[in-house]
Amino acid sequence: MSAFKTPDFNDRQSAAVKARLAALEKFKAKPGPGHPEFEKKQAERIALEASRKEREEIRRVEKEKRDAEEAVARAIAEEDKRKAELAAHLSAIASKAELEASQKAARDARYAARKAAKKARKAG
Repeated sequence: MSAFKTPDFNDRQSAAVKARLAALEKFKAKPGPGHPEFEKKQAERIALEASRKEREEIRRVEKEKRDAEEAVARAIAEEDKRKAELAAHLSAIASKAELEASQKAARDARYAARKAAKKARKAG
């Protein structure tokens, strides 16, 4: 059976150092401020951010507009509902007054009939 070969401590340490150096070289290879490629990417980022903010602003304005339109629609609906309730209330009052007037007329007619009957009995 073959022996399991594991890297010893020195091998692992040298591999870690090489990995750190490779990461450092990769970082140093990136263009920094003042480099045309860096400036180009920076300008692209700024343009993307500006367009994102513009889209967000447009969405915000549209949402405010929608909310305002909904508020107006709700106010109109409430006003219509209030007017309908008022009309129903006035209708109920009018029908009650009409009923009371018809009842009074009937009562007055009965009273007049009683008086006429009483007068007729006295006359004879």
